[in-house]
Amino acid sequence: MSGDSAASISASIETGVRKGTIDWGVPLPPIRLLAADLQVSPATVAKAYQDLRQRGVIESDGRRGTRVRSRPPISGDRVALRLPVPEGVLDLSSGEPDLRLLPPLGHGLHAVAESNGPPQGYASAVAMPELIDLARPRLEADGVPMGDATITATSGTLDAIERLLTAHLRPGDAVAVEDPGWANVLDLVAALGLRPVPITVNDQGPDPESLSEALRSGVRAVLITVRAQNPTGAAVTATRAAALRDILIDHPSVLLIEDDHAAELAGATLHCLGPVTGSWAFIRSASKPFGPDLRIAVVAGDQTTIARVVGRMRVGAGWVSTVLQRLLLRLWLDDEVTAQVSAAAADYTRRRNALCHALRQRGLPAHGTTGINAWVHVPDETRTVGLLRDAGYAVAPGSLFRINTPPGIRITVSPLDDDAIPALADAVSSAAHPAHLPTPAR
Repeated sequence: MSGDSAASISASIETGVRKGTIDWGVPLPPIRLLAADLQVSPATVAKAYQDLRQRGVIESDGRRGTRVRSRPPISGDRVALRLPVPEGVLDLSSGEPDLRLLPPLGHGLHAVAESNGPPQGYASAVAMPELIDLARPRLEADGVPMGDATITATSGTLDAIERLLTAHLRPGDAVAVEDPGWANVLDLVAALGLRPVPITVNDQGPDPESLSEALRSGVRAVLITVRAQNPTGAAVTATRAAALRDILIDHPSVLLIEDDHAAELAGATLHCLGPVTGSWAFIRSASKPFGPDLRIAVVAGDQTTIARVVGRMRVGAGWVSTVLQRLLLRLWLDDEVTAQVSAAAADYTRRRNALCHALRQRGLPAHGTTGINAWVHVPDETRTVGLLRDAGYAVAPGSLFRINTPPGIRITVSPLDDDAIPALADAVSSAAHPAHLPTPAR
């Protein structure tokens, strides 16, 4: 670290993070210590840290000071955000769907190519009316209260969330996020210079009292995953949805964003919250059920909110490719694909339930009501992750997903075959329980 101004100091730290000479997640020197080393004022170092914090490169770590984020928004010499998985280790850390269960896109692409018509110009390349017309009844059938809602398309869930937040909020605004929650959302909030306010989550969804506390603190937006919550698998129940609505209705100026990223793969009934505030958006992605390469989502919401998203797209990326839109339309209309996705959802449910049951039998608090992930509370996640890797399993450390919640690990069931579940449960039990403590009885 070097420099004699806030700009040069922050640039040197960012360069170190980019080149790998400063590791992700490591603590940075206290302000006064670094100021003394560089022979500058503490205010200069504080300003450098503030700049890096607002761009999501570093974060405050409570009494332990300041550290580089585990996944800073910097691209450089590192080729992946996750640790590489050694050969022979089963990768249960990715959070991706099972590629074996995804419908083949080749036939759909061929049909799109045959029927795509003349090339599209800039003026006509917008959200396709055919896609919007089909999306509306699909959402209504799942219980999304459409009413006067408007629909558009974005390049996936995270793209939609970014556009919604930037259209409504400014750097420094507070956002209520799930804790533990989707790592990409936590990273995005940091990169946008927004302040995350954690709301606790249990199997039924966000805790009402925690949400109330966040709203009283002045958050400008609330992000809620309605089912297949990442990483816990939580799904908002009908009772919990009603309780959350009763709280949100007293905060009409708050932007409510509902994330239904797993959609048809969730394996649970959808209980939508909105529209209950003045600004509301419901996002349904195609990536989980049809494949991560199909980066498209439909977004429904009030007219003003969707108009802002569309307007922001117009001055940026422009639109979602009509080729992708036509492909999604084909997949929605294909009965064989619908059956494949339904079978995949049942497969995930069986594997997830079996894993959680096996872990609970071994005395481990495991959660996974819906989706493709299970969340397991462990006393020491660093030790557990390391021992599991030694045993041949790569899992995701909970530190990527949590703010204030206790340690845990996330296990993705996608690559997990049924007959491998008992051995994995044994390995997690051995890795999670400290050697000097007895293992709970099964």
